[in-house]
Amino acid sequence: MDTTALPERLAETRDDFLALEVKDRLQLLLEFSNELPELPERYADHPELLERVEECQSPVYLFVEVEDGRVHLHATAPRESPTTRGFASILVQGLDGLTAQEVLDVPADYPQSLGLGQAVSPLRVRGMTGMLGRIKRQVAERRA
Repeated sequence: MDTTALPERLAETRDDFLALEVKDRLQLLLEFSNELPELPERYADHPELLERVEECQSPVYLFVEVEDGRVHLHATAPRESPTTRGFASILVQGLDGLTAQEVLDVPADYPQSLGLGQAVSPLRVRGMTGMLGRIKRQVAERRA
């Protein structure tokens, strides 16, 4: 994996996970789940604007805005799904504020680089991969 293309926050998050024992990585993911920002009021009142991430077992929704070349990412995931919520939080915190091109350049296999394969099911990691793919697609559509 080409680590030079990773934005700083995503690289730091990856390094934080890889510095931990496998059993402790799940705890860090749970901490991220508590840090997922709330939806702005304009989306809370208009759920139809949010795209459902079908790859996730849990009901995860996201919306991307591109303003002045910068990406703003909003996501929602249920509190009773902390793994999925943690993945959404990692992406929101890691991608929000980047340029559209920086987001598009994030490697598709970033979720696999976190070393969570032994801590959570492959289905969960695929869910995060699905989130990233949908985010990148929305960024490309909004930039066009």
